[in-house]
Amino acid sequence: MESKRQQKMASLLQQELAAVLQRDLPHLFNGALAPGISTVRVTPDLGQARVYLSLLLGGDAEARLQDIRDNAKAIRQALGKRIRQTVRVVPELIFFHDDSAAYAAHMDQVLGSLNIPPAPKNDDEDDEDQPARPRLFNNE
Repeated sequence: MESKRQQKMASLLQQELAAVLQRDLPHLFNGALAPGISTVRVTPDLGQARVYLSLLLGGDAEARLQDIRDNAKAIRQALGKRIRQTVRVVPELIFFHDDSAAYAAHMDQVLGSLNIPPAPKNDDEDDEDQPARPRLFNNE
């Protein structure tokens, strides 16, 4: 469980990294859409930040992630310029691909393709306004 300090730092990093990737360094993505930041997790000593990126649009996700990892130093430097008044040390950024949105879309497709028959109607119920009474014994 993260401390309040870690949560505050993660929130700050998420907001500022989104601004850095969209406004300050859009040239890193070769005209593709800048990745979205889904989650940031910070270590207890605030020395490292694990940044989970949503790379759904814009081509090959692994190639884009590798480009971002290759430019991690420039991203960290631009982030440092934005948050230098707030923090002492800018954490080391470690980037990961967050595929939870793609997994959710896949599961939605799987569940949508299931053929589930409707529940059978119970003939014992004559009055639909009354809730069904649970049967306690077989002879009721």
